Amino acid sequence: MKRMSIVGIFSIAMMASVLMPLTVMGEQKSLKDQLVGTWIYVSSTAKRDDGSYEPRPSLQGAVTYTADGRFHFIATRTDAPKYASGVLARPSPDEAMAIASSALAYTGTYTVDEGTRTIHVNIETSTFPNLVGAPNQRRIVSSITADEMTFTNPRTSAGLTLEIAWKRAK
Repeated sequence: MKRMSIVGIFSIAMMASVLMPLTVMGEQKSLKDQLVGTWIYVSSTAKRDDGSYEPRPSLQGAVTYTADGRFHFIATRTDAPKYASGVLARPSPDEAMAIASSALAYTGTYTVDEGTRTIHVNIETSTFPNLVGAPNQRRIVSSITADEMTFTNPRTSAGLTLEIAWKRAK
């Protein structure tokens, strides 16, 4: 009798050890599920077609992906000037030009191709109107953890390849 219960316990333990990896694998989050949330800009590099690097300004920003397939992105230079007037609607021409060239924001919808680890974005509104409806807007995720993400934008409107590092907002 004692031997039967030992065999039974051993059999259950063996089945559990075989099935546990399948359970853990089944719990792996999809790329889309891992994206959902707000990510804070850390750094970026920009490469030209000839392989040389384009210097990057000092930036701050964030991107948010929602579970229902919407996203919002903003980046601004850290050295953007303050308006002398202190009034948003009354910049000097030089201040207006500096601000216009130091900030980029856009929003729209996104889908994820899990197989290629690619985020396809459809930009609906942007501070740079040329991005609205632009074809083939994609971000290829090279790495993602609970707290960090790196993706590549393989072709910007300036003809550069960007690699951008993010950390999850806390």
